[in-house]
Amino acid sequence: MSERIEPRVLKGFRDTLPTAELLRRELERRLETTFRLFGFVPIDTPVLEYSEILLGKGGGDTDKQVYRFTDHGGRDVAMRFDLTVPFARFLATHGHELPFPFRRYHISKVWRGENTQRGRYREFFQCDFDIVGADDAAADFEIIAVIDEALTALGVDDFTIRIAHRGLFNRYLDRLGVRDRSTEILRVVDKLRKIGEESVKESITKIVGRKTADAVVEYVRPESDFDRTLSKIEELCGGENEDSHRMMHIRRRLRALELEERVVFDPSITRGLDYYTGVVFETFLTGLESFGSVCSGGRYNDLASLYTDRHYPGVGASIGLDRLIAALGETKVALQPPAVPSVAILSLDESLASHYDRIARSLRRNGISCVVFFEKKRLAAQFDRAEKLGAHVAIICGEDEYRAGKINLRRLTTRESFNELTVDEAITRIRMLIDGPARPSDS
Repeated sequence: MSERIEPRVLKGFRDTLPTAELLRRELERRLETTFRLFGFVPIDTPVLEYSEILLGKGGGDTDKQVYRFTDHGGRDVAMRFDLTVPFARFLATHGHELPFPFRRYHISKVWRGENTQRGRYREFFQCDFDIVGADDAAADFEIIAVIDEALTALGVDDFTIRIAHRGLFNRYLDRLGVRDRSTEILRVVDKLRKIGEESVKESITKIVGRKTADAVVEYVRPESDFDRTLSKIEELCGGENEDSHRMMHIRRRLRALELEERVVFDPSITRGLDYYTGVVFETFLTGLESFGSVCSGGRYNDLASLYTDRHYPGVGASIGLDRLIAALGETKVALQPPAVPSVAILSLDESLASHYDRIARSLRRNGISCVVFFEKKRLAAQFDRAEKLGAHVAIICGEDEYRAGKINLRRLTTRESFNELTVDEAITRIRMLIDGPARPSDS
Protein backbone atom coordinates (compact mmCIF):
# COMPACT_ATOMS: atom_id res chain seq x y z
CA MET A 1 0.00 0.00 0.00
CA SER A 2 1.41 3.41 -0.96
CA GLU A 3 2.14 6.00 1.68
CA ARG A 4 -0.90 8.08 2.56
CA ILE A 5 -0.77 11.66 1.26
CA GLU A 6 -1.34 14.37 3.83
CA PRO A 7 -4.40 16.45 2.83
CA ARG A 8 -3.23 20.05 2.64
CA VAL A 9 -4.37 23.31 1.08
CA LEU A 10 -1.94 25.92 -0.24
CA LYS A 11 -1.56 29.14 1.74
CA GLY A 12 -4.00 31.74 0.50
CA PHE A 13 -6.33 29.09 -0.90
CA ARG A 14 -9.25 27.39 0.86
CA ASP A 15 -12.06 24.89 0.67
CA THR A 16 -15.59 26.25 0.95
CA LEU A 17 -18.19 24.39 3.01
CA PRO A 18 -21.84 24.30 1.88
CA THR A 19 -23.16 27.10 4.12
CA ALA A 20 -20.48 29.56 2.96
CA GLU A 21 -20.84 28.52 -0.68
CA LEU A 22 -24.62 28.89 -0.55
CA LEU A 23 -24.19 32.36 0.91
CA ARG A 24 -21.76 33.44 -1.79
CA ARG A 25 -24.03 32.15 -4.53
CA GLU A 26 -27.02 33.92 -3.01
CA LEU A 27 -25.06 37.18 -3.09
CA GLU A 28 -24.11 36.45 -6.70
CA ARG A 29 -27.78 35.86 -7.53
CA ARG A 30 -28.78 39.22 -6.08
CA LEU A 31 -25.96 40.97 -7.90
CA GLU A 32 -26.82 39.35 -11.22
CA THR A 33 -30.44 40.42 -10.79
CA THR A 34 -29.30 44.00 -10.23
CA PHE A 35 -26.97 44.00 -13.23
CA ARG A 36 -29.65 42.69 -15.54
CA LEU A 37 -32.08 45.36 -14.34
CA PHE A 38 -29.55 47.86 -15.72
CA GLY A 39 -29.23 45.97 -19.01
CA PHE A 40 -25.86 44.32 -18.34
CA VAL A 41 -25.16 40.88 -19.85
CA PRO A 42 -22.71 38.14 -18.74
CA ILE A 43 -19.49 37.06 -20.45
CA ASP A 44 -16.63 34.71 -19.55
CA THR A 45 -12.92 34.54 -20.44
CA PRO A 46 -10.25 31.84 -19.96
CA VAL A 47 -8.39 31.44 -16.67
CA LEU A 48 -5.12 31.21 -18.62
CA GLU A 49 -3.87 33.86 -21.02
CA TYR A 50 -0.56 34.30 -22.79
CA SER A 51 1.67 36.11 -20.30
CA GLU A 52 2.23 39.02 -22.66
CA ILE A 53 -1.51 39.70 -22.57
CA LEU A 54 -1.49 40.22 -18.80
CA LEU A 55 1.94 41.47 -17.80
CA GLY A 56 2.59 45.17 -17.68
CA LYS A 57 -1.12 46.04 -17.80
CA GLY A 58 -1.78 46.24 -14.06
CA GLY A 59 1.48 47.92 -13.12
CA GLY A 60 3.31 48.18 -9.80
CA ASP A 61 3.23 45.18 -7.52
CA THR A 62 0.53 43.44 -9.56
CA ASP A 63 2.98 41.99 -12.11
CA LYS A 64 4.99 40.45 -9.27
CA GLN A 65 1.85 38.72 -7.99
CA VAL A 66 0.87 37.04 -11.25
CA TYR A 67 0.95 33.23 -11.30
CA ARG A 68 3.09 32.59 -14.38
CA PHE A 69 4.51 29.34 -15.77
CA THR A 70 5.41 27.39 -18.90
CA ASP A 71 2.66 24.96 -19.93
CA HIS A 72 3.11 21.49 -21.46
CA GLY A 73 3.29 23.02 -24.92
CA GLY A 74 6.17 25.28 -23.92
CA ARG A 75 3.98 28.39 -23.95
CA ASP A 76 4.56 31.26 -21.52
CA VAL A 77 1.18 31.58 -19.79
CA ALA A 78 -0.29 33.30 -16.73
CA MET A 79 -3.45 33.10 -14.66
CA ARG A 80 -5.66 36.18 -14.76
CA PHE A 81 -5.09 38.54 -11.82
CA ASP A 82 -8.26 40.53 -12.47
CA LEU A 83 -11.19 40.51 -14.91
CA THR A 84 -10.55 43.89 -16.54
CA VAL A 85 -7.39 43.14 -18.53
CA PRO A 86 -8.86 39.92 -20.02
CA PHE A 87 -11.95 41.97 -20.87
CA ALA A 88 -9.79 44.38 -22.86
CA ARG A 89 -8.37 41.43 -24.82
CA PHE A 90 -11.95 40.13 -25.21
CA LEU A 91 -12.99 43.44 -26.76
CA ALA A 92 -10.10 43.35 -29.22
CA THR A 93 -11.13 39.81 -30.21
CA HIS A 94 -14.92 40.18 -30.35
CA GLY A 95 -15.60 43.91 -30.69
CA HIS A 96 -17.02 43.49 -34.19
CA GLU A 97 -19.66 41.11 -32.78
CA LEU A 98 -20.91 43.35 -29.96
CA PRO A 99 -23.50 46.16 -29.76
CA PHE A 100 -22.14 49.42 -28.32
CA PRO A 101 -22.30 50.85 -25.75
CA PHE A 102 -21.73 47.34 -24.43
CA ARG A 103 -22.70 46.58 -20.83
CA ARG A 104 -21.13 43.45 -19.40
CA TYR A 105 -20.75 41.73 -16.06
CA HIS A 106 -18.41 38.90 -15.15
CA ILE A 107 -18.33 36.97 -11.87
CA SER A 108 -15.45 34.52 -11.56
CA LYS A 109 -12.21 33.62 -9.79
CA VAL A 110 -8.91 35.45 -10.14
CA TRP A 111 -5.46 34.72 -8.70
CA ARG A 112 -2.78 36.92 -7.13
CA GLY A 113 0.25 35.80 -5.16
CA GLU A 114 -0.13 38.56 -2.59
CA ASN A 115 0.21 38.50 1.18
CA THR A 116 -2.87 36.99 2.79
CA GLN A 117 -4.78 38.94 5.42
CA ARG A 118 -8.29 39.38 6.73
CA GLY A 119 -10.67 39.14 3.78
CA ARG A 120 -7.80 38.75 1.27
CA TYR A 121 -6.80 35.46 -0.35
CA ARG A 122 -4.65 34.40 -3.29
CA GLU A 123 -7.61 32.79 -5.01
CA PHE A 124 -10.75 34.88 -4.80
CA PHE A 125 -13.91 35.91 -6.59
CA GLN A 126 -14.34 39.20 -8.36
CA CYS A 127 -17.53 40.62 -9.72
CA ASP A 128 -16.98 43.14 -12.54
CA PHE A 129 -19.46 45.33 -14.39
CA ASP A 130 -18.52 47.73 -17.19
CA ILE A 131 -19.88 50.02 -19.88
CA VAL A 132 -17.70 50.19 -22.99
CA GLY A 133 -18.13 52.45 -25.99
CA ALA A 134 -19.29 55.60 -24.20
CA ASP A 135 -16.95 58.30 -22.91
CA ASP A 136 -19.30 60.61 -21.05
CA ALA A 137 -20.47 61.49 -17.56
CA ALA A 138 -23.72 59.56 -18.01
CA ALA A 139 -21.82 56.27 -18.24
CA ASP A 140 -19.59 57.21 -15.28
CA PHE A 141 -22.66 58.02 -13.23
CA GLU A 142 -24.46 54.82 -14.20
CA ILE A 143 -21.64 52.71 -12.75
CA ILE A 144 -21.98 54.66 -9.49
CA ALA A 145 -25.74 54.05 -9.57
CA VAL A 146 -25.16 50.32 -10.09
CA ILE A 147 -22.79 50.22 -7.08
CA ASP A 148 -25.48 51.84 -4.95
CA GLU A 149 -28.23 49.49 -6.13
CA ALA A 150 -26.04 46.38 -5.90
CA LEU A 151 -24.98 46.97 -2.30
CA THR A 152 -28.54 47.86 -1.36
CA ALA A 153 -29.71 44.58 -2.91
CA LEU A 154 -27.24 42.78 -0.63
CA GLY A 155 -28.85 44.37 2.42
CA VAL A 156 -26.11 46.96 2.95
CA ASP A 157 -27.30 50.50 3.60
CA ASP A 158 -24.41 52.13 5.46
CA PHE A 159 -21.59 52.75 2.99
CA THR A 160 -19.81 55.60 1.23
CA ILE A 161 -18.71 55.78 -2.41
CA ARG A 162 -15.61 57.97 -2.65
CA ILE A 163 -14.86 59.34 -6.11
CA ALA A 164 -12.11 61.41 -7.71
CA HIS A 165 -10.70 62.07 -11.18
CA ARG A 166 -7.25 60.96 -12.34
CA GLY A 167 -7.33 63.60 -15.07
CA LEU A 168 -7.63 66.38 -12.50
CA PHE A 169 -4.73 64.97 -10.51
CA ASN A 170 -2.59 64.80 -13.65
CA ARG A 171 -3.47 68.40 -14.50
CA TYR A 172 -2.26 69.43 -11.06
CA LEU A 173 0.96 67.44 -11.40
CA ASP A 174 1.47 69.22 -14.73
CA ARG A 175 1.27 72.58 -12.95
CA LEU A 176 3.78 71.33 -10.37
CA GLY A 177 6.11 70.23 -13.16
CA VAL A 178 6.23 66.58 -12.03
CA ARG A 179 3.84 64.91 -14.48
CA ASP A 180 6.66 62.59 -15.55
CA ARG A 181 6.62 61.14 -11.99
CA SER A 182 2.83 60.76 -11.86
CA THR A 183 2.81 56.95 -11.75
CA GLU A 184 5.07 56.85 -8.69
CA ILE A 185 3.19 59.65 -6.93
CA LEU A 186 -0.24 58.15 -7.61
CA ARG A 187 0.83 54.79 -6.21
CA VAL A 188 2.07 56.41 -3.01
CA VAL A 189 -1.13 58.43 -2.58
CA ASP A 190 -3.12 55.23 -3.14
CA LYS A 191 -1.60 53.90 0.11
CA LEU A 192 -2.77 56.88 2.17
CA ARG A 193 -5.31 54.93 4.23
CA LYS A 194 -2.78 52.22 4.98
CA ILE A 195 0.30 54.24 5.91
CA GLY A 196 -1.06 57.67 6.87
CA GLU A 197 -0.46 61.22 5.66
CA GLU A 198 3.01 61.69 7.14
CA SER A 199 4.35 58.49 5.59
CA VAL A 200 2.85 59.49 2.26
CA LYS A 201 4.51 62.89 2.50
CA GLU A 202 7.86 61.31 3.33
CA SER A 203 7.61 58.89 0.40
CA ILE A 204 6.70 61.62 -2.08
CA THR A 205 9.50 63.82 -0.72
CA LYS A 206 11.97 61.12 -1.77
CA ILE A 207 10.52 61.24 -5.28
CA VAL A 208 10.07 64.95 -5.96
CA GLY A 209 11.19 66.91 -2.88
CA ARG A 210 9.51 68.34 0.20
CA LYS A 211 7.84 71.39 -1.35
CA THR A 212 6.09 69.35 -4.03
CA ALA A 213 5.18 66.65 -1.48
CA ASP A 214 3.47 69.28 0.69
CA ALA A 215 1.57 70.54 -2.36
CA VAL A 216 0.40 67.03 -3.29
CA VAL A 217 -0.79 66.29 0.24
CA GLU A 218 -2.71 69.59 0.26
CA TYR A 219 -4.38 68.60 -3.02
CA VAL A 220 -5.60 65.22 -1.75
CA ARG A 221 -7.23 66.63 1.40
CA PRO A 222 -11.01 66.81 0.79
CA GLU A 223 -13.06 69.80 1.92
CA SER A 224 -16.30 69.59 3.89
CA ASP A 225 -18.52 68.75 0.91
CA PHE A 226 -18.47 67.88 -2.79
CA ASP A 227 -18.90 71.42 -4.10
CA ARG A 228 -16.19 72.94 -1.88
CA THR A 229 -13.78 70.15 -2.79
CA LEU A 230 -14.43 70.61 -6.50
CA SER A 231 -13.99 74.37 -6.19
CA LYS A 232 -10.64 73.89 -4.43
CA ILE A 233 -9.43 71.35 -7.01
CA GLU A 234 -10.44 73.59 -9.93
CA GLU A 235 -8.45 76.46 -8.45
CA LEU A 236 -5.38 74.29 -7.90
CA CYS A 237 -5.63 73.04 -11.49
CA GLY A 238 -5.83 76.55 -12.93
CA GLY A 239 -9.59 76.94 -13.34
CA GLU A 240 -12.50 75.09 -14.92
CA ASN A 241 -11.65 72.36 -17.39
CA GLU A 242 -13.11 69.35 -19.16
CA ASP A 243 -12.46 67.05 -16.21
CA SER A 244 -14.00 69.37 -13.61
CA HIS A 245 -17.04 69.82 -15.87
CA ARG A 246 -17.49 66.04 -15.88
CA MET A 247 -17.37 65.93 -12.10
CA MET A 248 -20.02 68.66 -11.94
CA HIS A 249 -22.21 66.71 -14.38
CA ILE A 250 -21.92 63.64 -12.16
CA ARG A 251 -22.74 65.85 -9.18
CA ARG A 252 -26.00 67.00 -10.79
CA ARG A 253 -27.06 63.44 -11.49
CA LEU A 254 -26.24 62.40 -7.92
CA ARG A 255 -28.44 65.19 -6.61
CA ALA A 256 -31.30 64.18 -8.93
CA LEU A 257 -31.32 60.66 -7.46
CA GLU A 258 -30.71 61.92 -3.91
CA LEU A 259 -27.36 60.15 -3.72
CA GLU A 260 -25.22 63.15 -2.82
CA GLU A 261 -25.03 62.15 0.86
CA ARG A 262 -23.67 58.73 -0.06
CA VAL A 263 -21.09 59.85 -2.65
CA VAL A 264 -18.07 61.88 -1.51
CA PHE A 265 -15.56 63.73 -3.68
CA ASP A 266 -12.25 62.56 -2.20
CA PRO A 267 -9.13 63.61 -4.21
CA SER A 268 -7.00 61.03 -2.37
CA ILE A 269 -8.72 58.24 -4.32
CA THR A 270 -6.29 57.44 -7.13
CA ARG A 271 -6.45 53.65 -7.69
CA GLY A 272 -3.03 52.03 -8.01
CA LEU A 273 -3.52 50.41 -11.41
CA ASP A 274 -1.96 52.20 -14.37
CA TYR A 275 -4.83 51.85 -16.81
CA TYR A 276 -7.25 54.32 -15.17
CA THR A 277 -7.58 57.61 -17.06
CA GLY A 278 -10.59 59.47 -15.61
CA VAL A 279 -13.13 59.10 -12.82
CA VAL A 280 -12.12 56.59 -10.14
CA PHE A 281 -14.08 55.35 -7.14
CA GLU A 282 -13.79 53.19 -4.03
CA THR A 283 -16.56 52.04 -1.69
CA PHE A 284 -16.19 51.69 2.07
CA LEU A 285 -18.54 50.17 4.65
CA THR A 286 -19.08 52.66 7.45
CA GLY A 287 -17.09 51.69 10.53
CA LEU A 288 -15.19 49.02 8.62
CA GLU A 289 -12.89 51.16 6.52
CA SER A 290 -9.97 49.00 7.68
CA PHE A 291 -11.22 46.28 5.34
CA GLY A 292 -10.44 48.58 2.46
CA SER A 293 -12.68 49.21 -0.51
CA VAL A 294 -15.30 46.53 -1.20
CA CYS A 295 -16.12 47.91 -4.65
CA SER A 296 -13.61 49.88 -6.73
CA GLY A 297 -13.11 50.97 -10.30
CA GLY A 298 -13.02 53.84 -12.72
CA ARG A 299 -12.63 54.95 -16.30
CA TYR A 300 -10.01 53.30 -18.52
CA ASN A 301 -10.20 54.81 -22.01
CA ASP A 302 -6.95 53.40 -23.37
CA LEU A 303 -6.76 49.85 -22.03
CA ALA A 304 -8.05 48.02 -25.11
CA SER A 305 -5.61 50.01 -27.29
CA LEU A 306 -2.91 47.64 -26.03
CA TYR A 307 -4.46 44.98 -28.27
CA THR A 308 -6.27 46.81 -31.09
CA ASP A 309 -6.34 50.03 -33.13
CA ARG A 310 -10.05 50.43 -32.38
CA HIS A 311 -10.98 52.84 -29.58
CA TYR A 312 -13.05 51.35 -26.76
CA PRO A 313 -13.53 53.92 -23.98
CA GLY A 314 -14.73 52.15 -20.87
CA VAL A 315 -15.77 52.61 -17.26
CA GLY A 316 -16.48 49.92 -14.70
CA ALA A 317 -16.13 48.63 -11.18
CA SER A 318 -15.31 45.42 -9.36
CA ILE A 319 -16.76 43.97 -6.18
CA GLY A 320 -14.42 41.73 -4.19
CA LEU A 321 -16.95 39.17 -2.99
CA ASP A 322 -14.69 37.48 -0.44
CA ARG A 323 -13.67 40.74 1.18
CA LEU A 324 -17.27 41.96 1.15
CA ILE A 325 -18.52 38.77 2.82
CA ALA A 326 -15.79 39.03 5.46
CA ALA A 327 -16.70 42.65 6.13
CA LEU A 328 -20.42 41.99 6.26
CA GLY A 329 -19.76 39.24 8.79
CA GLU A 330 -18.80 42.00 11.24
CA THR A 331 -21.88 44.13 10.61
CA LYS A 332 -25.54 43.80 11.58
CA VAL A 333 -26.42 42.77 8.02
CA ALA A 334 -28.20 39.41 8.16
CA LEU A 335 -26.13 36.99 6.09
CA GLN A 336 -28.36 33.95 5.84
CA PRO A 337 -27.89 31.54 2.95
CA PRO A 338 -31.06 30.07 1.40
CA ALA A 339 -32.21 26.80 2.95
CA VAL A 340 -31.29 23.82 0.76
CA PRO A 341 -33.38 21.81 0.98
CA SER A 342 -36.41 23.81 2.09
CA VAL A 343 -38.37 20.61 2.71
CA ALA A 344 -37.48 17.14 3.97
CA ILE A 345 -39.82 14.28 3.07
CA LEU A 346 -39.55 11.73 5.87
CA SER A 347 -39.64 7.98 5.29
CA LEU A 348 -42.41 6.36 7.33
CA ASP A 349 -42.99 3.38 5.06
CA GLU A 350 -40.39 2.16 2.57
CA SER A 351 -43.16 0.73 0.37
CA LEU A 352 -44.28 4.34 -0.23
CA ALA A 353 -40.93 5.38 -1.73
CA SER A 354 -42.43 6.02 -5.18
CA HIS A 355 -45.21 8.10 -3.62
CA TYR A 356 -42.60 10.21 -1.82
CA ASP A 357 -40.82 10.67 -5.15
CA ARG A 358 -44.06 11.93 -6.76
CA ILE A 359 -44.58 14.41 -3.92
CA ALA A 360 -40.99 15.61 -4.34
CA ARG A 361 -41.46 16.07 -8.08
CA SER A 362 -44.57 18.19 -7.49
CA LEU A 363 -42.67 20.39 -5.02
CA ARG A 364 -39.66 20.82 -7.31
CA ARG A 365 -41.81 21.70 -10.30
CA ASN A 366 -43.26 24.46 -8.14
CA GLY A 367 -39.80 25.79 -7.31
CA ILE A 368 -39.52 24.28 -3.82
CA SER A 369 -36.27 22.47 -3.03
CA CYS A 370 -36.68 19.18 -1.18
CA VAL A 371 -34.91 15.97 -0.29
CA VAL A 372 -36.45 12.52 0.13
CA PHE A 373 -35.12 10.42 3.02
CA PHE A 374 -34.28 6.91 1.88
CA GLU A 375 -34.36 4.89 5.09
CA LYS A 376 -37.13 4.41 7.61
CA LYS A 377 -35.76 5.44 11.01
CA ARG A 378 -37.24 6.75 14.24
CA LEU A 379 -39.16 9.96 13.59
CA ALA A 380 -37.07 11.81 16.17
CA ALA A 381 -33.90 10.87 14.31
CA GLN A 382 -35.39 11.96 10.98
CA PHE A 383 -36.55 15.29 12.42
CA ASP A 384 -33.07 15.82 13.84
CA ARG A 385 -31.46 15.13 10.46
CA ALA A 386 -33.89 17.47 8.69
CA GLU A 387 -32.97 20.28 11.11
CA LYS A 388 -29.25 19.66 10.58
CA LEU A 389 -29.80 19.94 6.82
CA GLY A 390 -31.37 23.36 7.42
CA ALA A 391 -34.84 22.42 6.13
CA HIS A 392 -37.76 24.63 7.15
CA VAL A 393 -40.48 22.01 6.81
CA ALA A 394 -40.85 18.26 7.17
CA ILE A 395 -43.48 16.24 5.27
CA ILE A 396 -44.97 13.23 7.06
CA CYS A 397 -46.94 10.68 5.07
CA GLY A 398 -47.66 7.17 6.30
CA GLU A 399 -50.07 4.47 5.10
CA ASP A 400 -53.16 6.24 6.51
CA GLU A 401 -52.30 9.58 4.88
CA TYR A 402 -51.49 7.85 1.60
CA ARG A 403 -54.88 6.12 1.47
CA ALA A 404 -56.65 9.40 2.28
CA GLY A 405 -54.67 11.31 -0.37
CA LYS A 406 -53.31 13.67 2.29
CA ILE A 407 -49.97 14.67 3.83
CA ASN A 408 -48.97 16.34 7.09
CA LEU A 409 -46.47 19.20 7.52
CA ARG A 410 -44.36 20.21 10.46
CA ARG A 411 -42.58 23.55 10.69
CA LEU A 412 -39.27 22.53 12.19
CA THR A 413 -38.39 25.84 13.86
CA THR A 414 -41.62 26.06 15.86
CA ARG A 415 -42.87 22.43 15.84
CA GLU A 416 -46.17 23.76 14.44
CA SER A 417 -48.17 21.10 12.54
CA PHE A 418 -50.52 21.38 9.55
CA ASN A 419 -52.38 18.15 8.97
CA GLU A 420 -54.50 16.47 6.29
CA LEU A 421 -53.46 18.67 3.37
CA THR A 422 -53.54 17.80 -0.29
CA VAL A 423 -50.24 18.22 -2.12
CA ASP A 424 -51.48 21.45 -3.72
CA GLU A 425 -52.57 22.78 -0.33
CA ALA A 426 -49.22 21.75 1.14
CA ILE A 427 -47.35 23.64 -1.61
CA THR A 428 -49.29 26.82 -0.80
CA ARG A 429 -48.67 26.39 2.93
CA ILE A 430 -44.96 25.65 2.45
CA ARG A 431 -44.52 28.84 0.43
CA MET A 432 -46.16 30.85 3.20
CA LEU A 433 -43.95 29.21 5.83
CA ILE A 434 -40.78 29.85 3.84
CA ASP A 435 -41.49 33.28 2.34
CA GLY A 436 -44.16 34.66 4.70
CA PRO A 437 -47.58 35.90 3.64
CA ALA A 438 -47.77 37.83 0.39
CA ARG A 439 -47.59 41.57 0.89
CA PRO A 440 -49.94 43.98 -0.83
CA SER A 441 -48.54 45.75 -3.87
CA ASP A 442 -47.30 49.33 -3.54
CA SER A 443 -49.39 50.31 -6.55
